[in-house]
Amino acid sequence: MVCLDPLAWLREGLVTNPGMFVLGQPGTGKSTLVKRLVTGAVATGTTPIILGDTKPDYTRLVDYLGGQVIRVGRGVDRINPLDAGPLDQARRRLSGADAETLRWEVRSRRLSLLLALATLVRESRITNAEEVVLGRAIDLLDDRLDHAPTIPDVLHILEQGPDELRSATRTDTGTAYRAQTRDLVFTLDLLISGSLAGVFDDATTHPLNLDAPAISVDISRVRAAGDKLLTAAMLCTWAYAFGMVDAATALADLHAAPRRSYLGVMDELWRALRGAPGLVEHADALTRLNRAKGMASIMITHSLADLDALATEEDRAKAKGFADRSAITVLAGLPPRELTRVHEITPLTGPEQHLVTSWSAPDSWQPGARHPGRGKYLIKTGERLGIPVELSLVGPEADLYDTDQAIRATP
Repeated sequence: MVCLDPLAWLREGLVTNPGMFVLGQPGTGKSTLVKRLVTGAVATGTTPIILGDTKPDYTRLVDYLGGQVIRVGRGVDRINPLDAGPLDQARRRLSGADAETLRWEVRSRRLSLLLALATLVRESRITNAEEVVLGRAIDLLDDRLDHAPTIPDVLHILEQGPDELRSATRTDTGTAYRAQTRDLVFTLDLLISGSLAGVFDDATTHPLNLDAPAISVDISRVRAAGDKLLTAAMLCTWAYAFGMVDAATALADLHAAPRRSYLGVMDELWRALRGAPGLVEHADALTRLNRAKGMASIMITHSLADLDALATEEDRAKAKGFADRSAITVLAGLPPRELTRVHEITPLTGPEQHLVTSWSAPDSWQPGARHPGRGKYLIKTGERLGIPVELSLVGPEADLYDTDQAIRATP
């Protein structure tokens, strides 16, 4: 029996951080392993948060566990990218220096996500001048509104061009102001029209429930609209969920709520990072301080070669840092060329490499043969010898963890 819990391993001093990186070919059972970890987390009082379920792989399990499922897409649920959720609620309950600290945190998160989304639709970075204007617009809306601002609110105030925004653009006339902000106005309009219409252009319809035993944000309906909308949905989901975790931590520090622990699952990680230059930096800022928040994270991908699809060398270096910073690496079946790259991050002995390689492909053409790597994993932490494990499903797990039902159902 092997008991794997990143937070428990951290508390016992077995690892230095609760980050986990899961790597393996399709069909080897990566999501099955993570679902077992999600189930165990619920059983031990940790709240799993599926940060953007794209297939969806986790919806049935979260429903079964009595958790909350939010289905994002046109005609179903919306996420307001500027909704700080419980973090803003916590801010409004405080006063003095504590309230001011959280106010700046809320502002920073709103501006950071808005910049990331604008970068995504523009496919290039926002200028320094445009960032200044957006920051001032968010400040004005925060002063004027008694609710979370929306992207249409930001667009409207930019088009109005009040004196505070003209001052921020260093312009003296309305004509000069409109010329200075023209590109930014069209970029914001793209966020609430075109392929993104109906998803991020209004208030959040179903806030995350802090008391739910598990949470899944199902963005599978967005997938059909293309990578740009899917990336936007994942970025919004990450920001909103991490804001919820920060709020819970802030309230617990003030003894206004119980201390909670969380398990964040980030599947198909690279799909969200390759949308535009600079998005890796945004994701890095969101995830870097998980240890201080009482939050474990699981990042899942098929291959480190996915790094090569990122736009710049700077992005590729930062994305590699996700794997570097994860104290626990779990390897499913992988070919030799992939293990060469893994070895640069997580040292592997010769026998370990041979074992993982032996799980990578069937050795015969016999129909119906079980993949040799199905349910087999190597758990690595630092320089220690890896722990090879085989996962055996029990009870309803065989049904709840099954990701091939749609394929078998096809006539």
